[in-house]
Amino acid sequence: MKEQITAKVYAKSFAQIAKDNNVDIAQELTNLTEVINSSNDLENVLFLDVFTNEEKLAVLNDIAEKIKLSKPVLEGVKFLIEEKRIGILPLIFKEVIVLDDENKGFLRGTIEGADDSIDENQKNKLVAEIKKYMTGKDMVFDYAKNESLTAGYRVKINDVQLDATVDNQFSKFKHSVLSE
Repeated sequence: MKEQITAKVYAKSFAQIAKDNNVDIAQELTNLTEVINSSNDLENVLFLDVFTNEEKLAVLNDIAEKIKLSKPVLEGVKFLIEEKRIGILPLIFKEVIVLDDENKGFLRGTIEGADDSIDENQKNKLVAEIKKYMTGKDMVFDYAKNESLTAGYRVKINDVQLDATVDNQFSKFKHSVLSE
């Protein structure tokens, strides 16, 4: 939880610096994350403590040159390395994407269900119901299968979770019966 709060603070700071310098931080961090995720060796160099900061910075400079990272983003990631906070870069990236989505006027969320996919009509009904409570924003939802669910759907949007699963209803029923 503490790392999540720290990541939000860094994300807001990075986003403000990027905005002041007219840099698309969401796109640049997406590019950087894709490069890092493409190589286990690269992930190891940047995230493991067995490598020195100088080695990490040298690798980062090479990457930055190849993918043309802007100076503000490069300096921000260098700062994370120097402060031994590079491990929260993935959390910062997620928070930057959330901020970017909010600035663009839409929310991104996930619908979880027990099935391999969701019927479009069912998805549209869920989205329509959610829009009643979160007005003024366009919404984009991805679907993810969650094998721990029996039936129903769980919707996550940022820090909000709506749970309309059979498991949740059974748990509430069980609690109400046992508490009487």
